[in-house]
Amino acid sequence: MTNEVHTPVTAEELAHSFEDAAPAADISGYAVEDWVALAIFWIMTACVFLQFFTRYVLNNSYAWTEEIAINCLIGVVFIGSVMCVRISRHIQVDVLYHYLPKTFARGLSIMVDLVRIAFFAYACWLMWRYVSIVADERMVTVDLPRSVVFYSVMAGFVLMLVRSVQVFVENQRRGYSVLERPDAFLPQED
Repeated sequence: MTNEVHTPVTAEELAHSFEDAAPAADISGYAVEDWVALAIFWIMTACVFLQFFTRYVLNNSYAWTEEIAINCLIGVVFIGSVMCVRISRHIQVDVLYHYLPKTFARGLSIMVDLVRIAFFAYACWLMWRYVSIVADERMVTVDLPRSVVFYSVMAGFVLMLVRSVQVFVENQRRGYSVLERPDAFLPQED
Protein backbone atom coordinates (compact mmCIF):
# COMPACT_ATOMS: atom_id res chain seq x y z
CA MET A 1 0.00 0.00 0.00
CA THR A 2 1.32 3.42 -0.93
CA ASN A 3 0.77 6.72 0.80
CA GLU A 4 0.22 8.71 -2.37
CA VAL A 5 -2.02 11.73 -2.09
CA HIS A 6 -3.87 12.87 -5.17
CA THR A 7 -5.32 16.35 -4.95
CA PRO A 8 -8.64 16.53 -6.77
CA VAL A 9 -8.57 19.03 -9.63
CA THR A 10 -11.58 20.30 -11.49
CA ALA A 11 -11.69 20.47 -15.26
CA GLU A 12 -11.73 24.27 -15.08
CA GLU A 13 -8.58 24.35 -12.92
CA LEU A 14 -6.90 21.96 -15.31
CA ALA A 15 -7.87 24.10 -18.31
CA HIS A 16 -6.47 27.24 -16.64
CA SER A 17 -3.19 25.50 -15.90
CA PHE A 18 -2.41 25.57 -19.63
CA GLU A 19 -2.62 29.37 -19.56
CA ASP A 20 0.35 29.61 -17.20
CA ALA A 21 3.61 30.70 -18.75
CA ALA A 22 5.89 27.83 -19.68
CA PRO A 23 9.09 27.67 -17.64
CA ALA A 24 12.18 28.98 -19.37
CA ALA A 25 14.34 26.32 -20.97
CA ASP A 26 17.85 26.18 -19.56
CA ILE A 27 20.36 24.97 -22.14
CA SER A 28 23.40 26.36 -20.34
CA GLY A 29 24.52 22.88 -19.29
CA TYR A 30 25.17 21.80 -22.87
CA ALA A 31 28.46 22.25 -24.69
CA VAL A 32 29.42 22.32 -28.37
CA GLU A 33 30.05 18.57 -28.52
CA ASP A 34 26.51 17.90 -27.30
CA TRP A 35 25.03 19.85 -30.19
CA VAL A 36 27.36 18.18 -32.70
CA ALA A 37 26.35 14.73 -31.37
CA LEU A 38 22.69 15.74 -31.61
CA ALA A 39 23.12 16.85 -35.23
CA ILE A 40 24.88 13.60 -36.13
CA PHE A 41 22.12 11.68 -34.35
CA TRP A 42 19.43 13.35 -36.47
CA ILE A 43 21.36 12.65 -39.67
CA MET A 44 21.56 9.01 -38.58
CA THR A 45 17.83 9.00 -37.78
CA ALA A 46 17.00 10.40 -41.22
CA CYS A 47 19.15 7.71 -42.87
CA VAL A 48 17.50 4.93 -40.87
CA PHE A 49 14.04 6.26 -41.72
CA LEU A 50 14.99 6.55 -45.40
CA GLN A 51 16.35 2.99 -45.31
CA PHE A 52 13.12 1.72 -43.73
CA PHE A 53 10.92 3.67 -46.13
CA THR A 54 12.76 2.62 -49.28
CA ARG A 55 13.07 -1.01 -48.20
CA TYR A 56 9.56 -1.69 -46.87
CA VAL A 57 7.40 0.87 -48.64
CA LEU A 58 9.07 1.24 -52.03
CA ASN A 59 10.56 -2.28 -52.01
CA ASN A 60 13.78 -0.85 -53.46
CA SER A 61 16.20 0.14 -50.72
CA TYR A 62 19.05 2.59 -50.98
CA ALA A 63 22.19 0.71 -50.00
CA TRP A 64 24.10 3.85 -49.01
CA THR A 65 21.73 4.73 -46.16
CA GLU A 66 22.91 1.79 -44.06
CA GLU A 67 26.57 2.69 -44.40
CA ILE A 68 25.96 6.36 -43.62
CA ALA A 69 23.81 5.43 -40.60
CA ILE A 70 26.51 3.10 -39.25
CA ASN A 71 29.16 5.79 -39.65
CA CYS A 72 26.87 8.33 -37.97
CA LEU A 73 26.40 5.92 -35.06
CA ILE A 74 30.18 5.78 -34.66
CA GLY A 75 30.23 9.59 -34.53
CA VAL A 76 27.38 9.74 -32.01
CA VAL A 77 29.15 7.26 -29.73
CA PHE A 78 32.55 8.93 -29.72
CA ILE A 79 31.42 12.57 -29.81
CA GLY A 80 28.64 11.78 -27.31
CA SER A 81 31.18 10.18 -24.98
CA VAL A 82 32.78 13.58 -24.57
CA MET A 83 29.67 14.72 -22.71
CA CYS A 84 29.92 11.72 -20.39
CA VAL A 85 33.52 12.61 -19.56
CA ARG A 86 32.62 16.28 -19.02
CA ILE A 87 29.83 15.52 -16.53
CA SER A 88 31.48 12.38 -15.08
CA ARG A 89 28.71 10.02 -16.14
CA HIS A 90 30.68 7.04 -17.40
CA ILE A 91 30.24 3.80 -15.47
CA GLN A 92 32.12 3.96 -12.18
CA VAL A 93 32.25 2.06 -8.92
CA ASP A 94 32.10 4.47 -6.03
CA VAL A 95 30.93 2.17 -3.20
CA LEU A 96 34.53 1.45 -2.19
CA TYR A 97 35.11 5.13 -1.42
CA HIS A 98 32.52 5.04 1.39
CA TYR A 99 34.62 2.54 3.34
CA LEU A 100 38.08 4.02 2.80
CA PRO A 101 39.69 6.71 4.93
CA LYS A 102 39.23 10.17 3.41
CA THR A 103 42.88 10.75 2.58
CA PHE A 104 43.24 7.34 0.91
CA ALA A 105 39.97 7.85 -0.99
CA ARG A 106 41.20 11.25 -2.18
CA GLY A 107 44.51 9.79 -3.35
CA LEU A 108 42.72 6.97 -5.15
CA SER A 109 40.38 9.46 -6.82
CA ILE A 110 43.36 11.51 -8.04
CA MET A 111 44.95 8.34 -9.39
CA VAL A 112 41.73 7.47 -11.27
CA ASP A 113 41.72 10.95 -12.85
CA LEU A 114 45.35 10.60 -13.91
CA VAL A 115 44.82 7.10 -15.33
CA ARG A 116 41.83 8.40 -17.29
CA ILE A 117 43.93 11.24 -18.73
CA ALA A 118 46.72 8.79 -19.64
CA PHE A 119 44.23 6.42 -21.28
CA PHE A 120 42.73 9.14 -23.47
CA ALA A 121 46.20 10.43 -24.41
CA TYR A 122 47.21 6.91 -25.45
CA ALA A 123 43.94 6.44 -27.38
CA CYS A 124 44.61 9.72 -29.24
CA TRP A 125 48.08 8.54 -30.18
CA LEU A 126 46.73 5.15 -31.34
CA MET A 127 44.00 6.78 -33.43
CA TRP A 128 46.55 9.12 -35.01
CA ARG A 129 48.66 6.13 -36.01
CA TYR A 130 45.61 4.22 -37.28
CA VAL A 131 44.31 7.15 -39.34
CA SER A 132 47.73 7.58 -40.96
CA ILE A 133 47.68 3.92 -42.02
CA VAL A 134 44.15 3.81 -43.48
CA ALA A 135 43.74 7.43 -44.60
CA ASP A 136 43.27 6.55 -48.27
CA GLU A 137 40.45 4.01 -47.84
CA ARG A 138 37.06 4.81 -49.39
CA MET A 139 33.57 3.92 -48.20
CA VAL A 140 31.95 0.94 -49.91
CA THR A 141 28.68 2.38 -51.24
CA VAL A 142 29.45 6.10 -51.17
CA ASP A 143 32.53 7.55 -52.80
CA LEU A 144 33.74 9.35 -49.68
CA PRO A 145 36.94 8.85 -47.71
CA ARG A 146 36.59 6.70 -44.58
CA SER A 147 39.01 9.08 -42.92
CA VAL A 148 36.00 11.32 -42.17
CA VAL A 149 34.80 8.65 -39.75
CA PHE A 150 38.26 7.97 -38.35
CA TYR A 151 38.89 11.69 -37.79
CA SER A 152 35.57 12.00 -35.94
CA VAL A 153 36.65 9.16 -33.65
CA MET A 154 40.00 10.85 -33.15
CA ALA A 155 38.28 14.18 -32.46
CA GLY A 156 36.15 12.39 -29.87
CA PHE A 157 39.25 11.02 -28.14
CA VAL A 158 41.01 14.40 -28.25
CA LEU A 159 37.94 16.12 -26.78
CA MET A 160 37.65 13.39 -24.11
CA LEU A 161 41.29 14.03 -23.24
CA VAL A 162 40.67 17.77 -22.97
CA ARG A 163 37.51 17.27 -20.90
CA SER A 164 39.23 14.76 -18.60
CA VAL A 165 41.97 17.31 -17.90
CA GLN A 166 39.27 19.90 -17.17
CA VAL A 167 37.50 17.47 -14.82
CA PHE A 168 40.80 16.76 -13.06
CA VAL A 169 41.44 20.49 -12.55
CA GLU A 170 37.87 21.01 -11.28
CA ASN A 171 38.23 18.07 -8.89
CA GLN A 172 41.47 19.53 -7.54
CA ARG A 173 39.91 22.96 -7.01
CA ARG A 174 36.79 21.50 -5.40
CA GLY A 175 38.72 19.05 -3.23
CA TYR A 176 36.63 16.00 -4.12
CA SER A 177 35.37 14.10 -7.14
CA VAL A 178 32.17 12.32 -8.08
CA LEU A 179 33.73 9.09 -6.80
CA GLU A 180 34.12 10.49 -3.30
CA ARG A 181 30.83 12.41 -3.06
CA PRO A 182 28.36 11.24 -5.72
CA ASP A 183 25.45 12.96 -3.95
CA ALA A 184 27.05 16.37 -4.62
CA PHE A 185 26.76 15.76 -8.37
CA LEU A 186 23.07 14.89 -8.47
CA PRO A 187 20.88 17.37 -10.34
CA GLN A 188 19.23 19.88 -8.02
CA GLU A 189 15.44 19.95 -8.13
CA ASP A 190 13.66 23.30 -7.96
